[in-house]
Order: sequence, then structure tokens, then C-alpha cells
Amino acid sequence: MPGAVKVLIDGPSELIFDYALPEGVSARPGCRVKVPLRNTSATGTILDIGSTQSSAFKLKPVTSLIDPEPVVTEKLIQLARWMAGYYGTPLEQIMRSMLPGAVRQETHSAKTHLVATLVEMPDPEALDKLSRRAPRQHTILSLLEKSGPISLNDLGGASVRGSVKSLEDAGYLSVQPHEIRRDPDAGDVFLQSTPHKLNPGQRYAYEEICASVDSFLDPDLDPEATSNFPKPILLHGVTGSGKTEVYLQAAQHCLDRGKSVLVLVPEIALTPQTVQHFKSRFSALHDQVAVLHSNLSQGERFDEWHRIRKGEAMVVVGARSAVFAPLPSPGLIIVDEEHENTYKQENPPKYQGRDLAVVRGNLERCQVVLGSATPSLESFQNAQSGKYNLVRLTERADGQSLPLIRVVDMRNETRKQKGGPAILSERLRTDMEKKLEAGQQVILFLNRRGFARSLQCPSCGHVCECQHCAVPLTYHRTEERLICHLCGYQSIVPRACPKCHDRSILLQGYGTQKVEEVLKKVFPSARLARLDADTARKKNALRNTLRDFRARKIDILLGTQMIAKGLDFPNVTLAGILNADLSLHAPDFRAGERTFQLLTQVAGRSGRGEMEGEVIIQTFTPHSPSVQFARHHDYEGFADQEYDFRQQFNFPPFTHAALLTSKCSHERLAEFTLQNLHQRLSTNLPGGIELGAPNPAPTPRSHGLFRFQLLIRSDNPRVLSRHVQQVLSATTLPEEVSLVFDMDAYDFG
Repeated sequence: MPGAVKVLIDGPSELIFDYALPEGVSARPGCRVKVPLRNTSATGTILDIGSTQSSAFKLKPVTSLIDPEPVVTEKLIQLARWMAGYYGTPLEQIMRSMLPGAVRQETHSAKTHLVATLVEMPDPEALDKLSRRAPRQHTILSLLEKSGPISLNDLGGASVRGSVKSLEDAGYLSVQPHEIRRDPDAGDVFLQSTPHKLNPGQRYAYEEICASVDSFLDPDLDPEATSNFPKPILLHGVTGSGKTEVYLQAAQHCLDRGKSVLVLVPEIALTPQTVQHFKSRFSALHDQVAVLHSNLSQGERFDEWHRIRKGEAMVVVGARSAVFAPLPSPGLIIVDEEHENTYKQENPPKYQGRDLAVVRGNLERCQVVLGSATPSLESFQNAQSGKYNLVRLTERADGQSLPLIRVVDMRNETRKQKGGPAILSERLRTDMEKKLEAGQQVILFLNRRGFARSLQCPSCGHVCECQHCAVPLTYHRTEERLICHLCGYQSIVPRACPKCHDRSILLQGYGTQKVEEVLKKVFPSARLARLDADTARKKNALRNTLRDFRARKIDILLGTQMIAKGLDFPNVTLAGILNADLSLHAPDFRAGERTFQLLTQVAGRSGRGEMEGEVIIQTFTPHSPSVQFARHHDYEGFADQEYDFRQQFNFPPFTHAALLTSKCSHERLAEFTLQNLHQRLSTNLPGGIELGAPNPAPTPRSHGLFRFQLLIRSDNPRVLSRHVQQVLSATTLPEEVSLVFDMDAYDFG
């Protein structure tokens, strides 16, 4: 039917309806519209035009266009459809994730102010008369003649409205609204940087990327013959090998060819540094770098999104959700630290940002570069099998050697302290003293915030647990509260055991708050900063702390994962890992891989300047392969032994693993629902799908809900997803039960 459109209605239900476009109204897929729905109006997004079937029913017309230009591109709509099929997620939910709330809702708009512009100056006689009879009008005209257009607020606001109106009526000036950009980096100064000379390894990587970018621009390239497209590039470079400089120069090559660049980073902590690199390098391009991450205000996100959509920003830097940035013509997508599990979305739709970047690159016909010193085993396997091109950077860019890594067995340290919890080993404390005396900086890593891990009674063994989750409450001294790190529940600290009333209740374990307290006592003259989720809550707190550390106003930086990767501080010569075992014994087949990556990444923060670096790993399991291979900077050795384990037990990357989780406030109902689904899934099970047994989740209760899990594995993820969705669509679930399907699951807790 000509002039008909398919509209995806905003809301919790996946409603797609056909509407007619009124005569004279031009729209494209991705445009936002108002449409009639029953007895009210609704907003939605156009998915298709002219693709509806002829019908005996007369279609209702679209009420109005919210924006005549698409807020999402057609390629992004294709990506959304791919996600719906692969991840088994409703299309409306995906579109809601693609479009920031500030863009999707009508509560935000461009911020404007009124600007006065000189049209013409009065003749000398009239100007002289104004200077005597209306001196304020004369002053305004003189300012405009001298300085050009000026906002009414700068002219005096309400106090000059009458004078401005008189001058406007006389035709001497005009007043027009002008858009004000809400700049997330307003006030920051970015000094222009120049390209560095590349070493041979960097030069080879740069040329490989540029050749691939140019291949996509070849006019003879058949867009249908996808087998001839250049493959994604896995840039495997040791820490400090200069991957960022390769990204910057490759981005410039792409911009020179009129194409835009998307740069993804795993953590908001890395965004300020990456933004600084790109804005400094491209500062001469009239602010063509846009930023997208969750720390932006709604207004800032609204403005950045529309700058990207209009093509005003040719370079986009952002965290996971920036993979949906509406770049009109991307030529290069860079995924930095591609191994990070933070690229996996925790809430539905549970997409993998790194994988979506590869899919989007294929849809957009542009080059994708995945960079890491410790690539995910999935990406490394793709490189070894020929799906990706592998480019290695084996040396540090400055010619320095990789830092010396020492392993300290904390079992011996604990015995020295007569069974008490050892926080700083003698070796680490001594080395810190030497580095601080020499004016060098130290990074300490501990992946646990708070003061103590738990509060436990020595008499009866009772541990204070969250009322809503099956986890111990963590003691936070600054708040004097016991806090659940899953749901946020807080409780006062009991003076005695709630169970047996023994007053000798004890704190167990330690977190960053306790380490901070110890460091202040051991190094009283050192300038110390703690960086974790508690201290980084205020806007710009993270950026300011990192800036002070770079300016050497801080001697010791203590932090959690947000300081573990990607950061570059030339004066850091010692990195200490206080408890390397925290991630090693998690109930997850990726525990060893994550520990190896974390140790290698933290170690890489040391010795990035002219001075050699040193790393001290404190662990209770010094002979673990993750620790030993990290100690020798041997990624391929670790990968080989880990592949043997994964292949033996049929885990990714040799299969795709999906997780089906039932949640309910009634334990038996959650368990019964999953058992029923297991039985239904077993019926007519397609070949190649391995169905596990329903079991309680490792954290059996979270946010007040009991949780049961079912692991499903298959070589063919689409067959797996299709089978699960067919069973779920034919099953009526109890109202109290919620079900989550996670394709390519990363969190098994």
C-alpha cells in the first residue's frame, strides 16, 4: 500500500502497527512519529515504509512527525532485527536500548538562547540622537558593531528587553533563537597533539588497518559478495605497545577519506583519557569528537546524539551503548580492551557490545579493529581459525622492557603475623617506601570495596547477611553501615551477634576502605587517593582524581577495577595486587581467564615511562596457571592450556553457552517453572544442542528473588535461540515468575 508505514509503538509490549502517511508528509525508516492508538495518542519509530500488505481496513494516518530526520539509521534498524533473532529479545526492547531516554522521550529538546545581531547602524544624526535620548540603545548598538552577535543574557537580560525591542522595531537589529550545546567537557582545554613516529610494529599495524579501510571504499567491491570483505583485525599488543597511537593515526586516515570513526572503551573510567587523546589530536577539526556514556546528563546525551546524527561529530568515543551511535557513514570501528566483560550488557537485552561492533561493521561495510593485550579466548580463537586477521605488537612503544613481576605467597605472610589478615606483605611495603622516597608513584589494586568483607560471630559462626540476597553484608566504615553490593540494602552495625548475643562479633576480610586506613598509618606523609564505586559517585570525581594523579599531586592510587586497565601514567614504577585470588575461585569457567587478564592489565600500568617497572602479586595460590603465566607475560602459553580445559568440557569458544534463569519470590515456584521448561525443551530437541539440568544459581537469592539456572550449549547459536524462543512463546508462565534468556552468557553468578 503506497504511503503506508510500519510503526513500532513505544512501551513495554512489542506492538507494531500499520499507519498511513498523510499526503505531503515525507518520512524514512528511523523517524519518530506520533500516531493514534485506541482513544489516545502514542509515540513510535518507523521501521518500514511501503512494505505493508493491502488490507480491507482503512489505515489511520500518522498524526505528526516528531523529527523529520531519522534518529536511528536504517543500518541500525537492521542491527536491531539481527539482535532480536540472535538474542531472543523483543524488538521494542532493543529499540528502547538503542535510543537514549533523552532522545526517545519528549521531555528534552535542544537548549536555545536569544541572540541579538546587528542589521545596520543608524545614520550619524540618528546615532547622535540615540546617544542623548536613549544611551542604553546607543551602548547596545556600539557593542554589537564591535563584537558581533551577543546573547540577550550577556547584554543585560531582562533589564535591556525594552531597549532591544525598540531597536528591533526600528530595524537596527534582529533577535533570533540560537542553539546552545551542552558540552560534557566544557571548561576543559585540549592542547593539540601531533602524531608520534611509529615503530616498525606500529607501522605494520597502521598500514594493515588503513589498507582494509581503503578496501571497503573500493568502487569495484561487490556489496553482495561478503566473502570478499576484509576481515576484522585483532590487534594483540602487549601493555604499553602504543595501540592508542595506532588508533589515532588510523582514525585520521579514515577521516581524510570522509568517513567517521567509532571508538568503544569498556569502562567509563577510561573514557576521559580516551576523549583527551582524541580531542587533543583532532582539536583542529572544530570539535568533531562526541562522547556517549551513562555519566552524561540527559541534556548532554540529547545534544551529543543529535550532533552525531547530523554528521557534525565525525569521531564518537563511548562505552558499551555507544555501539548504537547513529553515525551516517562509519569507516572504522575500534573496540579497545575488547576482552573486558563490561562489554556484556547485564540487563535485557543482554547483548555483547564487542560482538555487535563486528556485526555492525559487516552491515555498514566498514573495518573493525579489536585491540587488547589479553584478548578474549573467543576472539583469539577466531583469529587462529582465520575469521579475524591477527596483528601483533610484541614490544613496548618506548623500547622499555615489560615490568618485572614478583609473586608473594601470602600464606607465609599470614603465619608471620600470627594468623591475622596480612594486607601488605613485607616485600610490598619495603618496595613502596623505596619508590616513594625516589619521588615515584605507586598503584595498588584490590577488587573489593568497603572496609570488611563480612561481620561474623566467633562463638556461633553467624554471618550478617542481606535480607534480600544470599550474600554477606559488607561493612563500610565511612557510612557506618552494612551494605549489600547486589541490591543496595543497608543495615546498622549490630553491637552484638543477632543470633547468640555475643558482643565479640568480628570483622572478616578487608576492602579498599580498610586498606586506605592501613596505608595512612604506614605511609603518613604520602599523598593517597582511593578510587572505587563509592568515591566516584560524584560527577567528575573520577576524572579529577586521575588528572591529579597524572599531575603527580597523588603518590599512591588505591582502587578497584576502574584503575586496572588502559590508564597511562609514566611516573608509576610499582603496581601492587593485594589479593589476586578474589576472582580466581569464582564459580565460573572463565575465572582463570579473567584472573590472568586482570593481573596482566594491572601489571601493565607499571613502567610505562623512562624508568623500569615492577609488579608485586600477593596471592594464596602462587602456583595457579593464571598467576604463573601472567608472571612471565605469556599469553599464548596460558591460552593453550586454557583451550585444552575448555575443549575437554565443551565450553566456549568451542561452543555457544546460553543461560535460562527463572526468578520468583517463592523458591519452589521458581524451581518448578524451570523444571517444566526443561521438560518442554527436551521434547523435539534439535541435534547439536546440549541441555543441562536445572540447578540453583551460585547466588541462589538476589533482590528478594530465588534464582534457578539452566545451561544450554550448542555449536549453532541461532538454532539454540530459535528453539528456546519457540518453547517460551508456547508456554504460559506463572505471573510471579520472571524468566531471563541470556545468549552467550558471561555472568554465571
